[in-house]
Amino acid sequence: MIISSMTTTEICYDRFVWRNIVVPTPSDIEGLRKAYPYIHPLNLEDLLSQTERPKIDEGDEYLFVVMQFPVWDKRSRISRPSEVEFILGRNFLVTVHDGGLKPLVELFRRCAQESGERQRFMARGANDAFYMIVDQLVDYIFPILQKVDQNIHAIEDRIFDGSTRDLITQIAVVRRDIIALRRIIRHLVPILEALERTEHPIIREDLEEYFGDTVDHIYRARDIIDENAEVIAGLSETADTLISHRTNEVIRALTIISVVFMPLTLVSGIYGMNIGLPLDEHPLAFIVIVGVMLTIVIFMLLFFRRRGWI
Repeated sequence: MIISSMTTTEICYDRFVWRNIVVPTPSDIEGLRKAYPYIHPLNLEDLLSQTERPKIDEGDEYLFVVMQFPVWDKRSRISRPSEVEFILGRNFLVTVHDGGLKPLVELFRRCAQESGERQRFMARGANDAFYMIVDQLVDYIFPILQKVDQNIHAIEDRIFDGSTRDLITQIAVVRRDIIALRRIIRHLVPILEALERTEHPIIREDLEEYFGDTVDHIYRARDIIDENAEVIAGLSETADTLISHRTNEVIRALTIISVVFMPLTLVSGIYGMNIGLPLDEHPLAFIVIVGVMLTIVIFMLLFFRRRGWI
């Protein structure tokens, strides 16, 4: 049976009720208060907050779990945390979120529309449903990490092609995304570890092994993002070194040009004075002075070459 309102939808299978709330309103919270009066008022207030840190609160008859999972924001080109709250009881599961987590949205849609999917997902009760949702949301992290890997490989392919301005921008964008993902994943680790070892009567003991597998997955995600952080830091240092080297090359070339022209400027300045100077009346004065200036340039270039400056 499926019961739906503006933001709350319920799916019932045998004695198990899955209530899904997208962008909760005060009326939704009031409905939860009436349906489950033993839920602590502070936990219900947390459902309306969008800035809760991941945590687990244990009540006598329920578990209140707050988690955050990454969602890619195309406009800002960064992974942002999307929060989901779980209230797990003996025969019910409440999920509260903003609709941005595709695995959760798609899973609820399939359960609502397909009886076979509803039986497969809900037949074993709230415990297994809760585990399957968390496991799918954790697995959803890996395609995002794969996209980060692709971006890093693209930077590695371009780092020596000379387009430093675009490269620095790309490195900064990827590095910011890695920092955001790292923060989200690190906050998930202790929550999943706590679920693995919890002894609350709501959680069946045989689920410990399943949550242990999910913990292994989040460990692997954490290792991947830590490695990505090290790689992008190395690429950033390499890019800074290349830019510094190219800047030094430009400065050296400009310095050589300015030093070469200093004696030429001196000679032309002297002969530009309105006084009597040698070769003033000589018919080949211009050619001689130009020859002297060219000789000075050639001598200085050979000197620089011999010293290894050019």
